[in-house]
Amino acid sequence: MITIYETPESAVRILNRRTMATVDDVPEGLLRSIERVFEEALTPEAAVARLLADVRADGDVALRTWTYRIDGIHTGALEVPKVKWTEAYAALAPEMREALERATSRVRDFHARQPIPNWTTGEMGGVLGQRFVPLERVGVYVPGGTAPLPSSLLMAVIPARVAGVEEVIVCTPADRETGEPSPLILAAAHVAGVDRVFALGGALAVAALAFGTETVPHVDKVVGAGGLFTTLAKRQVYGIVGLDGLYGPTETVIVADDTATPAWVAADLLAQAEHDDLATAILLTPSRTLATAVQAEVARQAENLTRSGVVATSLAQQGGIVITPDLATAVHLADQFAPEHLCLSVDEPEMWASRIRNAGGIFLGEHSFEVLGDYVAGPSHIMPTGGTARFKGPVNVLDFVKLINIIGLDAATAETLAADADLLATAESLTAHAAAARYRIPTPGDR
Repeated sequence: MITIYETPESAVRILNRRTMATVDDVPEGLLRSIERVFEEALTPEAAVARLLADVRADGDVALRTWTYRIDGIHTGALEVPKVKWTEAYAALAPEMREALERATSRVRDFHARQPIPNWTTGEMGGVLGQRFVPLERVGVYVPGGTAPLPSSLLMAVIPARVAGVEEVIVCTPADRETGEPSPLILAAAHVAGVDRVFALGGALAVAALAFGTETVPHVDKVVGAGGLFTTLAKRQVYGIVGLDGLYGPTETVIVADDTATPAWVAADLLAQAEHDDLATAILLTPSRTLATAVQAEVARQAENLTRSGVVATSLAQQGGIVITPDLATAVHLADQFAPEHLCLSVDEPEMWASRIRNAGGIFLGEHSFEVLGDYVAGPSHIMPTGGTARFKGPVNVLDFVKLINIIGLDAATAETLAADADLLATAESLTAHAAAARYRIPTPGDR
């Protein structure tokens, strides 16, 4: 089910399999589905552009029309009333309520510790500084589909609340059978303190949040991961609203040595692979013994999984076990890959973590397994994918504030700097800029 690779060339090849947030070779089945819904042959990008344009022009009517055409759902009220959230929460088993509450508490406690440093100085002539201001309204997209993710709601909404965002809106698709969003997601909205929930999915949700409609207010920023159409929609509305990032399929790289427990490593690979067919689950290890044992454990454990078909496809297309010359090489390859999740199942994980520059999250040792990060560890599990960890971090409190520079120079400093501004503006041929600076330079007669 999972292949062992033993050459450096194989390592490079397996690491380069990553599927990005766009689709170059669109599956034939997807193209047929688009043609059926839109009644013409369109690329995914063109289909999304059509949805965005219609929602921008026709608002709620477009949302209802396209929700029916795409999902077969007749949408009455787009907004889900709060009584539905409280009912969903009350209907949960006590242990599930406790799990949601505990996860919420830990995620809130973690992000409440993140510093947001406003500062000023009087040492540069007057007052200069920076002030962080919470965004006014944020939209959070929460995937539904075959595996509703209430945890994703918590991981975006709670940092926004900690940051002081005034209004947090959630969009999540309705189930095709019930016509309503997942009760688990509604219960999570209740626990996290969301302001409003709308039964909208994919590109339609992004369009509604970006442009606003008669019912859905426009937001300042859209956060949260989704499928291909969600990602393409986010890309097309960038600049109209802010974005947290463009997310592709999820990915985990495990670096392990002989101290690792094969059954645990295999379980962690399988947990990643069950997300979807394009999920990446890779083990890098210098230990042939561990590699063989993990391969056997993957085959054994996969037999009992409900999503075994997805797991098999994911591991065959995107996964693998790579035997490296040594542990340092494994760590170096992982760092170059810049994975969403990097798990160090090794002796002295802290020491090896010091060599990592590129990762969404580093999981230190086997007791800090990635599934805990998905739900209850504390940090947000919305992390950069597709190599974007080279320049982007996980969703955090700073994603929900904006920075304002404060400039309050005193008269003497302004007078001194005006001559420099005059020279620089003149060099740029901006004569009005230069004149505005020159007016501030007193002539000898003014003194």
